[in-house]
Amino acid sequence: MPTDYPNKDIRISDEFLARNEGLLIFLSVALAGACQNRPELIDLDIREALEALIRTYRTLATGLVYETKPNNPLAAFVSEKLQESVARFRKAMEEKTGMPMRDADILGVLAFLQRMELHQNNGRRKGRAFIHSLLSNSKATEQNETTLQL
Repeated sequence: MPTDYPNKDIRISDEFLARNEGLLIFLSVALAGACQNRPELIDLDIREALEALIRTYRTLATGLVYETKPNNPLAAFVSEKLQESVARFRKAMEEKTGMPMRDADILGVLAFLQRMELHQNNGRRKGRAFIHSLLSNSKATEQNETTLQL
């Protein structure tokens, strides 16, 4: 990973990732789905969407409700799809556990995805290395789930 990544103050440990594995997988698959629906997306669109969501969840941590929306329509599409996915996951987890999901956990997972995008981005203006990685991992996840159901 790059040594100079944004949001260094958000600590993401192995323990954090293990505790939030379900959310990470869910959002990764949701992100891959958004990319499948809009083949014109590039890694920089994903980066912009994640940056906006991170700003939104940082604001929530202060007690304010202010949603940051990207100006880029493709990034705005991704941001909206991820927000919808977070809402679905949050609802399902609250029904299952009876406890509300912490915004700090969502923020951490978003920051992790942002770091993954930065790590996998190949530096090309129209690059899709991160998107290809998401799509590949999403297919592997779907195959594993199908195998487990058999």
